Amino acid sequence: MQNSFIEIKEDSHFPIQNLPYSAFQTHNGEIHLCSAIGDYLIDLFVLDEAGLFDGPKLEGQFAFQDSSLNYFMSLGKEAWKEARATLQDLFSADNEILQQDELLRDRVLIPMNGVEMVLPMEIGDYTDFYSSEQHAFNVGTMFRGPENALMPNWKHLPVGYHGRASSIILSGKDVRRPKGQILPQGSDTPVYDSCKLLDFELEMGFVTGVGNELGSRIDVNDAEEHIFGLVLVNDWSARDIQKWEYQPLGPFLAKNFATSISPWIVSLEALEPFRRECKKQDPEPLEYLQQSERSTFDIDLEVAIQSDKMTEPRIVCRSNYQNLYWTMSQQLAHQTVTGCNVRPGDLYASGTISGPTEDSYGSMLELAWKGTKPVSLGNGEERTFLQDGDRVIMRGYAQGEGYRVGFGEVNTKILPSH
Repeated sequence: MQNSFIEIKEDSHFPIQNLPYSAFQTHNGEIHLCSAIGDYLIDLFVLDEAGLFDGPKLEGQFAFQDSSLNYFMSLGKEAWKEARATLQDLFSADNEILQQDELLRDRVLIPMNGVEMVLPMEIGDYTDFYSSEQHAFNVGTMFRGPENALMPNWKHLPVGYHGRASSIILSGKDVRRPKGQILPQGSDTPVYDSCKLLDFELEMGFVTGVGNELGSRIDVNDAEEHIFGLVLVNDWSARDIQKWEYQPLGPFLAKNFATSISPWIVSLEALEPFRRECKKQDPEPLEYLQQSERSTFDIDLEVAIQSDKMTEPRIVCRSNYQNLYWTMSQQLAHQTVTGCNVRPGDLYASGTISGPTEDSYGSMLELAWKGTKPVSLGNGEERTFLQDGDRVIMRGYAQGEGYRVGFGEVNTKILPSH
């Protein structure tokens, strides 16, 4: 196992095997791209300025001089691999460049505590899928019964909708309870009111790097060449607004008020040791969705809630990324099968990731089963849906031997509506 000269705790999300990407605001207000190791940010701007990204794909590119990752992501997989290899070498125990240059090392390594993270990419487009069979079955059962839980198209294509890119926010930014049209129980006339059924949705998302030309498509077996990395996603949902509005065109205002993501984008290369074979799909999808080697990643996921009366959060859900029926490669192939062009920085969320057991359901709608089974917070409080002042914390990591590759967390507090 590769070791670093930086001291790293065994439960850290950011060992030398990870080296994810993000961006932060410096003390003088500039935005710098960064990676992470242990309890430190790695200032990629400073490393780039010092000429340490000197491999054939990155030399002279100044790939980390921008305030977003979009240009670096556009350079493609070989450049991404080269950058990661350079960082692993610079921070390995055997490399003395930073160990001997105290001045450079102090400029490069920034303690994480107190640093303001910022959105690391410019997100031009956002698609949200609906790719967990257990979640789709649970929701369908609530509203149509188990015999008709899955819609006829569900096992033939990755169902999705186009979301709102402008309201994607970073962990740490509070979410205000939305207002909208709601149809009260037993009424046939809607009212304008605050959402009463505010929910989280445990998801993951992938970010695209190299895109495709309008009119072309991305082959399902080449899709990972276009995927830069993964993030944690909380796809907030106003269930009562959604119930009234979603027919016939699907989610709209119930989803557009906020989507929270983790600051860190974890590369597919860092996740490679955790690749796992997928279960066989039945029925077999159409040819453009058939992968020669269909795989996913073993990533543990959890959701905790902390009310304003609690000193510690309470875990209410434990799930895993493997609980998705449709892979990210299938999602991207389906997105582009019409000739739709994707671009660096686009975000594609997985849909709620629910497992087979009640404690692995990825939303309050499922955990409290449409409000009929209140969820205990362990201090005498219960929840069927989220209340003002609640803090929702999502975490995810892949566990290796003596290390873990993590995403940090998505930590968000709910504020009252205006």
